[in-house]
Amino acid sequence: MEFRIDPSSRLPIYRQLSNQLREAVARGRLKPEERLPSVRELSRTLVINPNTVARVYTELEREGMLNTRPGLGVFVAHPKAELTRKVRRERLCEMLDRFLTEAVHLGFSADEVVASVSQRVKQFQWQPEAVQ
Repeated sequence: MEFRIDPSSRLPIYRQLSNQLREAVARGRLKPEERLPSVRELSRTLVINPNTVARVYTELEREGMLNTRPGLGVFVAHPKAELTRKVRRERLCEMLDRFLTEAVHLGFSADEVVASVSQRVKQFQWQPEAVQ
């Protein structure tokens, strides 16, 4: 998996890396149990401060997306369904409302949004079993 940092972006470096890791997991480019580069390796490759990589790894570990195994490294965690279905649905609706608000302000029609979502959803890895 190759990560890229855009120093000219307004998005902070740690957020760029965090977003790339989240997307890679969501799209199936990073699989559960896959080992990630060490903090030193990744900071050297991206030419960024090791504390930035450590911050991203810590944040994603706190969220349950990554696991640190002492002496072995950082790994992609298996997805967990710690939230109830109702809470997950509420969060999804909040995100959809923000997304749809932005789409309206950008001037898209409902049909264009539905078509775009239908096309993009195929690019992500969905869990075969529904989480209850």
